[in-house]
Amino acid sequence: MPPFTVLHVCMGNICRSPMAERLLVVALRERLSRREGGPARAEELLHSHSAGTGGWHAGEEMNPPAARQVTTRGGGTAGFAARKLRSDHIDAADLVLTATADQQEYVVALRPDAASRTFVLGEFGRLLATLDLAALPAAEATPDALYARGVALVEAVNSARQGSALLPTDDLDDPWGRGDQCFSRVADEIEETVHPLAAALLP
Repeated sequence: MPPFTVLHVCMGNICRSPMAERLLVVALRERLSRREGGPARAEELLHSHSAGTGGWHAGEEMNPPAARQVTTRGGGTAGFAARKLRSDHIDAADLVLTATADQQEYVVALRPDAASRTFVLGEFGRLLATLDLAALPAAEATPDALYARGVALVEAVNSARQGSALLPTDDLDDPWGRGDQCFSRVADEIEETVHPLAAALLP
């Protein structure tokens, strides 16, 4: 039930998935700021959170270069702490976006019933671009309406993926231990999916 919940998954939960978690919120806030009738609070409409397949960094803050990408792109890092993925995180998610195909397999092995709502981030963005969004429930800035539209959107993307294969380019490179230029490129690739996702949820 509302709010529409998106779970982002990577390996250690300090680089890729935290950037995706916070940049999706930035994208939705930008959509809300353009709408008339007073901006609804993004967190009432969308719960964007993240976890890692491993627990080595549990409790840690975002990796500093990842945090820099989030803040320079209009997001915040307050309240973030890395955590290991648990089954209940998956159960509560309406959409699971993983950094790589390996992590998608990990999620589905943990929770087979989540297969239809678990995608590699790049795969989701690629398939989303093929959809006719006019068939979705009406878009309104209310928790119930955005939830209904989000769930229908995930079902539509899952239908679009039938018979198609993952591409190597769907994966996000792991920028950990690399320079700001690599983190910037990965953040750009994340935005290539989370901005269209926010636009589909709230045109």
